[in-house]
Amino acid sequence: MISLISSTLISLITLICALIIIAFFTLAERKVIAAVQRRRGPNVVGIFGLLQAVADGLKLVGKEILIPAKANIDLFVFAPILTFATSLINWAFLPIGNFENVIADQNVAILYILAVSSIGVYGIILSG
Repeated sequence: MISLISSTLISLITLICALIIIAFFTLAERKVIAAVQRRRGPNVVGIFGLLQAVADGLKLVGKEILIPAKANIDLFVFAPILTFATSLINWAFLPIGNFENVIADQNVAILYILAVSSIGVYGIILSG
């Protein structure tokens, strides 16, 4: 029971750290693009634009979903969920820190990561 709780906690901390790193890379990318185009970068949302990635994510979630008339609604809505889930499942097999802190330790982890990554392609195909 303790092992399950500790591995879940490590997984959540890893996910939160990854999201924070992605947010900072987004900010850095926008600052560089603004410098190349000789304009001001993202500085409106938060201090020095630090919440720009959060604002972009909220805007993306709040947008109206347009579903084509002849599309299968269930598959069209399931496609991004499948792609996102397969990308998160791959984090379970990546050793972070010392090699004792993995959720599922398998001898064929590289093969498993390649197999799950190939399933993520179906989400792109299903979305049209």
